[in-house]
Amino acid sequence: MNPVLSRRRLLLGGTTLAGAALLGGLSGGSLRLISPAMEQLAAPASPIRMSSNENPYGPSSKAVEAMQSAFNHSNRYGGIEDNIFELLARTEGVSTDNITMSAGSGELLQACGVLASLQPGSIVAPYPTFTQLVRAAEQLGTEIINVPVGEDMHIDLPAMYAAIRPDTRMVYLCNPNNPLPTIMEKTALEEFVRTVAKDRLVFIDEAYYEYVDHPDFSSMMHLITEGVNNVIIARTASKIHGFAGIRVGFGYAHPDLIAKINQVKTGSISILSQHAAYVAYQDMEFQDLSRAKNKESLALVEGMCDELGLRYVKSHANFAFFETGINSDVFRETMREHNIMVGRTFQPFTTWARVSMAKPKEMEYFVQTYKKLYG
Repeated sequence: MNPVLSRRRLLLGGTTLAGAALLGGLSGGSLRLISPAMEQLAAPASPIRMSSNENPYGPSSKAVEAMQSAFNHSNRYGGIEDNIFELLARTEGVSTDNITMSAGSGELLQACGVLASLQPGSIVAPYPTFTQLVRAAEQLGTEIINVPVGEDMHIDLPAMYAAIRPDTRMVYLCNPNNPLPTIMEKTALEEFVRTVAKDRLVFIDEAYYEYVDHPDFSSMMHLITEGVNNVIIARTASKIHGFAGIRVGFGYAHPDLIAKINQVKTGSISILSQHAAYVAYQDMEFQDLSRAKNKESLALVEGMCDELGLRYVKSHANFAFFETGINSDVFRETMREHNIMVGRTFQPFTTWARVSMAKPKEMEYFVQTYKKLYG
């Protein structure tokens, strides 16, 4: 399962982990065993959500207070969009003209799927990946060219480049990817984006970027700062900020491209969501807590995989992806019987499971249950 990669493959294929296996937990960390003396936990009264990559801690108390205060202004149109754009422009080193706001990154994904489909053509995307943009484009008649991930489970940039045709309107990338929580090596990714963006759109979905702690990773936001056109970066408050139900997302691109995106967007952001986002993006204490607890939960699951000899993809997001050897539909139903909700089936990995990180105590219950059933 662990391929021998050429230097070029390492550069262009994904995270550089030279000298270590990319799967099976041999990823630079020490082996963590689950103690046989771990406290035996009772089944929860209601299902634990480990299925949708949500933040179990959010939104923060400061964001909730901001929404409560904003109710006093909910009879009015408009909001504080300009304040939010100024805050993000300072944070990211871009102009306010480089930013648009959407109802979660989902609206931006939908809009850009439409944008890429205004003329006949194709979209190149990794497989598997998050599919909202490509689904929207496919429904409008755009051909989707799916490029399987490499044997190392990373997005295969050389294969993506080779799949581009003269009629390709957009290349979609998700970094970290989903459902495979892998990252693309930053130098290779930048080279790829600069080259491809000369002739067509490149959409980079960075929904999970706040969770990444690895020297091989970099956001491509600096390309927006430089004024590179044809590059769109999506961000969302749904993950680390816990806004999955509040619906706030952002797109970053050249001002000319932002204008085109705004023409095809269809939604608006409530004044409650705007006030919550303005506070949340300044609440670094809550973001740090979310990251720390996410690492704690991931360590429990990846430690279980190490102990039981299960292959897994080293996670750079807020979910794990590992091989159970069981049909994923059967595994999901079995977990549901124990009040645990895990992710759906992701083709072609029908015996692998995507498990979102809940709170550490809840992840202990998951580990306990998994070992009882399959260990």
